[in-house]
Amino acid sequence: MTKDLLKGLNEHLELEFRASHEYLAMSIWLAEHDLPGFATWMRKQSGDELLHAQRIINHLVERDQKVALPAIAAPPASWKSAEALCEHVLKNEQEVTASINELYAMAEKAKDRPGVVMLQWFVTEQMEEEAAARAVLGRIRLAGNTGVGLLMIDQELAGGSVPGVPVSPTNTA
Repeated sequence: MTKDLLKGLNEHLELEFRASHEYLAMSIWLAEHDLPGFATWMRKQSGDELLHAQRIINHLVERDQKVALPAIAAPPASWKSAEALCEHVLKNEQEVTASINELYAMAEKAKDRPGVVMLQWFVTEQMEEEAAARAVLGRIRLAGNTGVGLLMIDQELAGGSVPGVPVSPTNTA
């Protein structure tokens, strides 16, 4: 593994841990605002991000590479609305996707086959993560950020499905 790829993977861990931390804070805020379905969805997302970090850590350990765990700043504690919160989720996922794409290109350039294989899983996962965030955000924008429409989306999320995103065998952490 090249030094640049190792550095990039360790730096990427911060994005995964930060997202997990922020999604947990979002889950708390949503629960406090009587949106238990949204809160459950965000709690699951938080756990998924931790699993993503663990996947990278496992890869580095298996390859006898040094893992550098990052410090994580306190996340925001409130959002203007459920729509603003979901916009933040989509922005986070797009940032993670950009990082994964850069890491994938680095691994390809270095002909690091194990790195390419591991990162391919993330490429697919990020497509699904962004699609889910866009779907929920789109539903909020369609239904409105308050009232019955928001409650209907909340009920869908409480049922474990993301509106507009089919369940596939790859969208598990």
